[in-house]
Amino acid sequence: MSLLTEHIIPGNHGKVFETNAKKDTDLLTIKKELLTLRGVKDVIINNEVFPRELKILTNALVKVEDIEQKAVGIGFHVIPKGLLKL
Repeated sequence: MSLLTEHIIPGNHGKVFETNAKKDTDLLTIKKELLTLRGVKDVIINNEVFPRELKILTNALVKVEDIEQKAVGIGFHVIPKGLLKL
């Protein structure tokens, strides 16, 4: 693993995550919870695709593991897109 795969780098490019949440209310719950993490500045929901995507923008270095654990804490999963190679 590297800095780029284990962290979200500050800036406007962010990192895209896929989630198992389907309902808009669930997606908003995840967004609200992720915004409580130090360094997360915005969460953009893309519910036009399946699985649903969340683009997370930060203003500080944030660990991917922290994002994943925050979502698991409320009963959902988020996985960085593009991390697994097929």
